Amino acid sequence: MPELICEECGKRMFHENPVTLEVEGKIHKKFCRKKDGSAHSYMHREPGHADTFDAERHVDTEGKPVLKK
Repeated sequence: MPELICEECGKRMFHENPVTLEVEGKIHKKFCRKKDGSAHSYMHREPGHADTFDAERHVDTEGKPVLKK
């Protein structure tokens, strides 16, 4: 079975279809953490930032919170 091993983080990826494995490898390259504990991507949130981005829609029409905390 074809496999790839990321040189940055050491993750082993494998798939029966080599084209799918190539796509998976390209995606992993964009989101690789480089080392344990790093952010998964450039789109990560700050740990202390837990507020809702859209304050007007954080409750429904009855005033009940939409998001679970």
